[in-house]
Amino acid sequence: MSSRNQILQSIRSHAISSEPLPELQTEGVLFDDAMAKFCEVLAMVGGRGVHVATLAEAQRALSQIPSYQSAKQRVSACAGVGETNFNAAAVTDPHDFEAVDFAVLPGLVACAENAAVWVTDENVPHRVLYFLTQHLALVVPSRSLVHNLGQAYSRINVQSTRFSAWISGPSKTADIEQSLVIGAHGPRSLTVFLVDELRY
Repeated sequence: MSSRNQILQSIRSHAISSEPLPELQTEGVLFDDAMAKFCEVLAMVGGRGVHVATLAEAQRALSQIPSYQSAKQRVSACAGVGETNFNAAAVTDPHDFEAVDFAVLPGLVACAENAAVWVTDENVPHRVLYFLTQHLALVVPSRSLVHNLGQAYSRINVQSTRFSAWISGPSKTADIEQSLVIGAHGPRSLTVFLVDELRY
């Protein structure tokens, strides 16, 4: 008998009986104020949350951000917030989006538990914009804010688009000498606008 077969036979002879899966009857973590918690956690991971009533208010807040004011190349995929002066339609190589200084893109669901925002490639010039832009703002309907990931996944369909992801905070790493570096391999800042006026 080969050593492989001996190993497999030994494993089979010590099989452990299966146990039923636990019942998951919990609602998950809930917060007294999900909006405040989202903004608090987002600040902890290097981002900024801004709760506004209208898109016009979001535009006013965006226009006060220094990195937006100084941005030479801008892309907005959110009507009413931000402007576009970069010809995204002319881009044939996604690497060319590295020239974008500031992108304003849509988010679908926000989660207070970890300050993450669910994004897809729908209605954006290219999905790499979420990661190649120097600075990123996400515009999210405030009604889509949930307390925890369990609630979040009940509202999204992960198979409905070719691409989707969770984004929480700007790019960061602390692998080197345990020193936190913001913007190491992606956006150097993230602002999330939670807008009452928007529908999910």
